[in-house]
Amino acid sequence: MWSAEVLALVFTAFLLGGLVKGVLGFGLPIVALAILAATLGLKQAIALIVVPAIITNIWQCAVGGAFLAILRRIWSMLLPATLCIWVGVAILAGVDPKIPTGLLGALLVVYAVHGLTRPQLTPPREWEAWLSPLVGAFSGIAYGFTGSMMVPGVIYLQALGFDRNMLVQSLGITFLLTTLALAISLSGHDLLPRDLGLLSALALLPTALGMIAGQRFRHAVSEDLFRKLFFWALPVAGLYMIVRAFI
Repeated sequence: MWSAEVLALVFTAFLLGGLVKGVLGFGLPIVALAILAATLGLKQAIALIVVPAIITNIWQCAVGGAFLAILRRIWSMLLPATLCIWVGVAILAGVDPKIPTGLLGALLVVYAVHGLTRPQLTPPREWEAWLSPLVGAFSGIAYGFTGSMMVPGVIYLQALGFDRNMLVQSLGITFLLTTLALAISLSGHDLLPRDLGLLSALALLPTALGMIAGQRFRHAVSEDLFRKLFFWALPVAGLYMIVRAFI
């Protein structure tokens, strides 16, 4: 069903994505998308991240001891996000693939700038009640259309004032639920054929190997240095996508 070149590319993308997630605790979908969207195409890349993203986030959302507290805090963001993913996938199914690829590239650049500058984020406080649904809806559309909800979804979660453990768990909950919704939406729009679903499941192996290596590597390298290298690599990938899509 797949050529040796495609299998090698998928293995490499998820191995590197797992490595980054093993070191930093995040980054698997972004790395895999950055590699696969520029080569196989964004629609195929989004389908391939489904199984690894779901499985790796099951554990992340379960560990931390604050599941219900987090859910009570962010449910008003999660509900519109999961519903609006269908809208994003519907748009993805009907447009020129160059458009979402270029937009994903732009989002990668924005998120990289945010990651490098680490601006001081102020909790929304009294604005949270109406801001959360708006961010959720926009993030859901972005996730369905580009395969990424880092902007604004993840940035918004970072602004809510969670401690490190609660933030990691909140990201796990968010990505688990939204990726399940993504899988349903892709299937409903015939963008998750059986062969891509099987290849996505096979991608669990390099993902696991990368995460194990990353967790061991984390003790041998400065996490801050690795984070900087990661965020410097993102705009390179993003600019490449923009150039490939529109120039």
